[in-house]
Amino acid sequence: MKIIRTDSAEFEGHFRRIRERGRVFDPELWAAVGRIVEDVGRRGDEALFDYTARWDGHAVTAATVEASAIERKATAAQVLPEDAEILRLAAGRIERFHEHQRCEGWSVADEEGVELGQRILPLARVGIYAPGGLACYPSTVLMTAIPARIAGVGEIILVTPSRDGRLHPLIAAAAEMGGVNRIFKIGGAQAIAALAFGTASIPRVDKIVGPGNAYVAAAKKMVFGQVAIDMIAGPSEVLIIADGTGEAAYAAADLLAQAEHDEMAGAVILTPDKAFARAVAGEVDRQLADLPRKEIASRSLDAFGAAVVTRDLAEAVALANRFAPEHLELMVQNPRELLAEIRNAGAIFLGMHTPEALGDYMAGPNHVLPTGGTARFASPLGVYDFIKRTSILSFSREALRRYGTETIHFAEMEGLGGHGNSVRLRLKK
Repeated sequence: MKIIRTDSAEFEGHFRRIRERGRVFDPELWAAVGRIVEDVGRRGDEALFDYTARWDGHAVTAATVEASAIERKATAAQVLPEDAEILRLAAGRIERFHEHQRCEGWSVADEEGVELGQRILPLARVGIYAPGGLACYPSTVLMTAIPARIAGVGEIILVTPSRDGRLHPLIAAAAEMGGVNRIFKIGGAQAIAALAFGTASIPRVDKIVGPGNAYVAAAKKMVFGQVAIDMIAGPSEVLIIADGTGEAAYAAADLLAQAEHDEMAGAVILTPDKAFARAVAGEVDRQLADLPRKEIASRSLDAFGAAVVTRDLAEAVALANRFAPEHLELMVQNPRELLAEIRNAGAIFLGMHTPEALGDYMAGPNHVLPTGGTARFASPLGVYDFIKRTSILSFSREALRRYGTETIHFAEMEGLGGHGNSVRLRLKK
């Protein structure tokens, strides 16, 4: 694992390369996804089924694209009892955390004759994308479906690819526990387009959430405006701030846990302790030899990993805020003191005994997090992503007279005489 000092000439270039690794624009991919999205929007089911046969390797029809209730229950029943128990434990913790995010409408009498408020309504229908072919992430199903259900979404639709036309048992079980209403066995950019525009078989949704590959991310970006989306998910990342008082083996394990995701994953540790940086780098090499996905993790670390030696903890914090990581671990003696200085992170893990893997599965907070520096302005997925807010205004005649002249004046300042006239007529009556 590369060890680099912040005062070295190469640091800024390497740091920028890690931070911007997911921003590469591939014109060929973009053009290919554009053709798929346009084709599904134009031909509907016909295009959707063509692409599914071509890339997922199985034929679907209007009669088979949706998993029936019998199929869903039979598939979920294939899950081993001990696995089902783990899913239920995680689902319960995720639900309890997200119950605290419920939003309520409000109304206030601003003054006599003026009532103002906000109405909160759940979205009518949302679509969840979950990988389900070679990869299988039931945790993503729970993390997306449960907040949607708590928000009161009318219909939750899951799309997930399958290589042989069959659901993955863990996906089916998580869907049952999460409250998914309908499951369609489709994936890729074509599934995103189908959710955005609607086809004869797939109903149009109001919002699409959930991670996917580069094709799925590009398709989500293209259909934004037709529907809402949660975020454009880039490669996953972890950044650790360490003061050298902890276990180097823990830090190395957490870096590897992130690096094994894919070859674009970012795994960085910042520490003012040079000896600790060397110890972590050595532990990474030692643990990597026994990692089942060591080829992927090795390539990820070579390209986008680093043990960075900083001048002090203050510089480490400043760099972390610049990076705005998806996952930030504070492996320091007093993490709560450092917490106050952190402004940009998707999720923050405090202390030696809170590995990022807990957040992925069992802690309760959502693991759908802003990546690629977007934690500067974006937030984790939550119940608030499945609601919409409407403003409510009510003025009595007296209140209109109180503010009418000023409203007319404001409208005339902007050159909008019709606006002013709509008030003037009422004042004359």
